[in-house]
Amino acid sequence: MNTVPNPDRRQMTLSLTEAEMMALEALASKKDLSKTALIRQALRLYQLVDARVSNGERLVLEDDKLQKKSEVMML
Repeated sequence: MNTVPNPDRRQMTLSLTEAEMMALEALASKKDLSKTALIRQALRLYQLVDARVSNGERLVLEDDKLQKKSEVMML
């Protein structure tokens, strides 16, 4: 099957540890996504969080059952 390269897409090689690959495969399977789609979704989420944190907002995870809040620190 010959495909015409899409000029809007660029290709890269990604090296992961065994643990990282297992996590990627497990999440992709759980979400019924390809590994590529999961990585794209993760990148969009990271961009969103980074933009909001850069604007002074905080990312907080809240557990209603335990009445506990944890702030996620971004680098």
